[in-house]
Order: sequence, then structure tokens, then C-alpha cells
Amino acid sequence: MNTRLNRNKVAFNTIVTREVRRFLRIWPQTLLPPAITMTLYFIIFGNLIGSRIGEMGGFSYMEYIAPGIIMMSVINNAYANVASSFYSAKFQSHIEELLVAPVPNYLILAGYVAGGTARGLCVGLIVTLVSLFFTHLSIQHLAITISMVVLSAVMFALGGFINAIYASSFDEISIIPTFILTPLTYLGGVFYSISLLPDFWQNVSMFNPILYMVNAFRFGMLGTSDIAIEMAFAIIIICIISLSSFALYLLNKGTGIRN
Repeated sequence: MNTRLNRNKVAFNTIVTREVRRFLRIWPQTLLPPAITMTLYFIIFGNLIGSRIGEMGGFSYMEYIAPGIIMMSVINNAYANVASSFYSAKFQSHIEELLVAPVPNYLILAGYVAGGTARGLCVGLIVTLVSLFFTHLSIQHLAITISMVVLSAVMFALGGFINAIYASSFDEISIIPTFILTPLTYLGGVFYSISLLPDFWQNVSMFNPILYMVNAFRFGMLGTSDIAIEMAFAIIIICIISLSSFALYLLNKGTGIRN
């Protein structure tokens, strides 16, 4: 039993270490671009447009959108890291080394997800530091802030893993982020309060999981939210359980790997 636990621990640590070293080694491609992109968001939406909008939810517009922009960077990078890394492992055929090794599939999944979560959190920290040059940030509820950003990164890392399993070319890696993830992000309350929307579109927005992440994270930092925090955590945890179960099922079945 101890031998198996030690072997599993070494396997998990090896996968995570490789994933972290991977995105740190190519930091000009993985960490720098998000910082530049989010800086442009702060300049364009915060300074130029925000000065005309004024306050939102009792805060300056720049302060109001900062948590959403941070969360957006976490989501995009956690997703992208796992999607690109796992598909590259498939494309270069070194995923076979993991499949023939005495490593449980759930550890393979956990290792990739942990690596994607690490990149999402690193980029989120960088964007948070960038935001301090544009606005004042304070954390009202530390536990909610940390737990929500971690859960969000885990959820979209799982989504990136599923995308990589089904992808049969590098072009298919960008389909989900371009046509699904990006629209959901922009419609998830990053740049506005859903209270500004008509009733119909407010109800439609309730089906967008990113809305719950952004608002719960904003509540953790600013103390204001458009939705109930308990509901946000419940929905995200349910999504994580569902995605992890589905990803593990696909991995056990060998979908996109053994065929």
C-alpha cells in the first residue's frame, strides 16, 4: 500500500512539475501576453470609457470591472494551458508513456488540471498587480476570494482537458475558446451589472456559469454581487464534479487517445 501511494505521489508531482515548468519556460508566450492584454482592458474600458460611465454598484467603474478582468484572465489561461498541453501530448505521442505506466487515470487528470490551475492563478496574480496601477483594490472576504478563483481555475482546466481529448487538430483547440468561452466571458458580467439588462436577458444570463464566478469573486473583493453567493458556489461545485466525472470517463474509455 505504501509503495503504491509513494508511486502515485511521485507520478502526480512529476506531471504537475512538468506542466508548471512548461509554462514558466515559455513565459513570454504564456504569462506576458495576458498581462499586456489586460492592461489594454484597463486603459480602454477603465480609463477612457469608465470616466464617461461614472460609478457602478457604488464603486468607480475601474474598481468595479477589476475583479471581472482578473477572473477572465484566470479562466482563459487555466483553460488554454490544459487544452494545449494535453493535445500536444497526444500529437507528439508521448501520452502513450503515461498510459502504459502504472499511473491511475485520475492522477493523470489531476496532474494536468493542477498544472492548468497553477497557470491560471499565476496570470491572475500578475493581472492583479497590474490592476493596482489603475485602481485601488481591497479584499472584503478573503476566503471567498481565494476559494472562488481556485474553483474557477479548476473548472475551466477540466474544460480544457475535455476539449483536448476531443480535438483532432490544433485548429479544434481554438474553436471552444473562440465561439463559446469568449462570448460567455463577455456576457458574464465582467464589464457590467446584469441589473442593467432587461428581465428576459437577466434570466438568460443565469444559465452562464461565468456570471456566478465573476460575481462571487467580485463579492469577495468589493462586497457586492448580483447573485446569491451560496448559489454561485453550489453551481460551480456541481459543474466541477460533472466535468471531472465526464473527463475521467473519456480518459478511461480512451476517447481520442487509443483510436
